[in-house]
Amino acid sequence: MDQFVRNLYRCLIGLSCLSMVAAFLIVVLSILSRQITFINLQGLDAYAGYAIAATLFFALPTTLLHGDHIRVTLVLDRLSARGRAVMEWGGLLAALALSVYTAWYAIRLVWLSYITHDVSAAADASPLWIPQLSMAIGCIAFAIAFGHAIVARWQGREWFLAGSQAATE
Repeated sequence: MDQFVRNLYRCLIGLSCLSMVAAFLIVVLSILSRQITFINLQGLDAYAGYAIAATLFFALPTTLLHGDHIRVTLVLDRLSARGRAVMEWGGLLAALALSVYTAWYAIRLVWLSYITHDVSAAADASPLWIPQLSMAIGCIAFAIAFGHAIVARWQGREWFLAGSQAATE
């Protein structure tokens, strides 16, 4: 199961990279269309925004795995080993609860947008459930990543990658 979840993280970071490249290409297309042809292609700004949002949400589990999210170590470093363990367990459990809550509402948002046929207010008038799907997938994977971290911690393994191990992952 560990390998399956890590492959999921790799897949999502790949999608994040593709989304970032897509955002770049959309912005370049928008600039070129205005500068060369003097035609403003409607909706490109919205698509760039969707791609940037997808980039951020798809990258959540991998950035957590690599320890790139903010962790307040100022307090943790000054605690005893037992105090640090209690704080880390509390933080992981709270983060799992919040990420599951966020994932649930992201899924619900996609579903409501789908059944109400909600469309973007921008010029593209795209169905909103399509770009919102990347947010829901990223939030689900983020919750899975916290669950994965808790299981690893329970088994006595270090879950967060650091240093040279992070570079090879």
